[in-house]
Amino acid sequence: MPMTSLSSPLIERTSWKKLLIHRKIFDQTNLKELFHQDPERGTKWTLQSAGLFLDYSKNHLTEETIKLLLSLADESGLRDRIDEMFRGERINTSENRSVLHVALRTPKGEKIMVDGEDVVAQVHAVLERMARFSHSIRSGEWRGHSGKPIKNIINIGIGGSDLGPVMAYEALRHYSDRFMTFRFISNVDATDFVEATRDLDPAETLFIVASKTFGTLETLTNAHSARDWLLQGLGGDQRAVAKHFVAVSTNAPKVAAFGIDTANMFGFWDWVGGRYSMDSAIGLSTMIAIGADHFYQLLAGFHEMDEHFKNAPFEANMPVLLGLLSIWYNNFFGAQTVAILPYEQYLKRFPAYLQQLTMESNGKHVTLHGEEVTVNTGPIYWGEPGTNGQHSFYQLIHQGTRFIPCDFIAFYKSLNPLGTHHDLLLSNVFAQAQALAFGKTAQEVQAEGTPTSLLPHRVFKGNRPSNILLADVLTPSTLGKLVALYEHNVFTQGAIWGINSFDQWGVELGKVLAQKIIPQLQSSSEPMLNHDSSTNHLISLYRKNKI
Repeated sequence: MPMTSLSSPLIERTSWKKLLIHRKIFDQTNLKELFHQDPERGTKWTLQSAGLFLDYSKNHLTEETIKLLLSLADESGLRDRIDEMFRGERINTSENRSVLHVALRTPKGEKIMVDGEDVVAQVHAVLERMARFSHSIRSGEWRGHSGKPIKNIINIGIGGSDLGPVMAYEALRHYSDRFMTFRFISNVDATDFVEATRDLDPAETLFIVASKTFGTLETLTNAHSARDWLLQGLGGDQRAVAKHFVAVSTNAPKVAAFGIDTANMFGFWDWVGGRYSMDSAIGLSTMIAIGADHFYQLLAGFHEMDEHFKNAPFEANMPVLLGLLSIWYNNFFGAQTVAILPYEQYLKRFPAYLQQLTMESNGKHVTLHGEEVTVNTGPIYWGEPGTNGQHSFYQLIHQGTRFIPCDFIAFYKSLNPLGTHHDLLLSNVFAQAQALAFGKTAQEVQAEGTPTSLLPHRVFKGNRPSNILLADVLTPSTLGKLVALYEHNVFTQGAIWGINSFDQWGVELGKVLAQKIIPQLQSSSEPMLNHDSSTNHLISLYRKNKI
């Protein structure tokens, strides 16, 4: 099975040992001094590629830092890992699968072969079916069971089958069809379903059930409730299901048994992980919202960043540099989290999307060979849009005891220009990064006339790292570039740690245990409980109080 072979454990690599020693110089210097020593630092440590501009000058790094991090990438076989992925080799070793989300956005006519089949041709066949279907909905050609056009689209999924479509819809709402309503149901909590359907007409509503196996508990529970809701509103005629449900799945028998016409089933492949699938058929709701042309622009943005990641030398490779900086802070500075701070309201769900992408990918405790890792993996990603976050958690970032690297994301132009709003927004991006890096000394605070007793409270230590990502304006193409940037950032980190970023066995145990508990909660007679004393007591308490 193809897989890069590494000659030594991570902590035994020469570059890792040198980085441990090099790290100590930053105990004696800070960002303010680094900028003072090099007046050109703010322009030197920048990179522009694929329509994105990265300022990474406000990081704890010197030329020697970058040299050592790049050596670590080389010593860890990163180039081989990238090439293996793009060739379609089975780098998801625990599931014996290729990892080819990059094929989802490869232009028509190019080839990537897996098991003797050109998967790019398969991808475009599905995309063309999606485009035809989307057009039929958007044009009003597709009619519901009662003859009314579809005005409401509800995507039912969970995890990657929900977070990607939700994030993409919110991010690209500016480009969406405003005569249609889009909702998303994921939680098995009935409130999610009830609130999503409360004000809708079943005769004008189409459900997209997104589940590769068509067996995910939460998704199928919500899908059955949706079918009951639809039939109740349309007089109980079972034939209505075929006009108001489509599926994104690979399980044709289960889809047909549900009542969905398999001609309206859109497939994808086991070499696409759920958290990497928003540009596959999982993005059907996105295509209906923004139209096929905009969806293809989204794919083109993805592909442009893919090509940059695949071909750019590591010293000028944006995802690689960001991934190496994450390694630097996580493993050498003890940073436990990364804050994602988009100064663009349309990207309000982007941090939540990245939570799954990053933490489900790299939340691993064993290497590719099944050995316990010897360093921390998978930092916690979190965040909120600016400027809201400034009045929420920025206090902790600025003056708290935690070391939290930040990624600021912003745009030169607003999609909704209004007076001075955008100037005020961007001034906050630049000011926050400046304040984090350089802070305010006791002398500066005292010079403002602050009473001595308040000096400690008004001091900002600074020396807190951040990156600033800038682009022209938020377009479908730009969104694709941003998502691919973080996908490959995650890949870089996983390759250095020598872990499998593409399985997710950690989500299984709770699901298995829940299947044992469900019948015990629903049993008409008192069940025999053989769990631990806490779980037994909680089950009994729930049974007693649920009626």
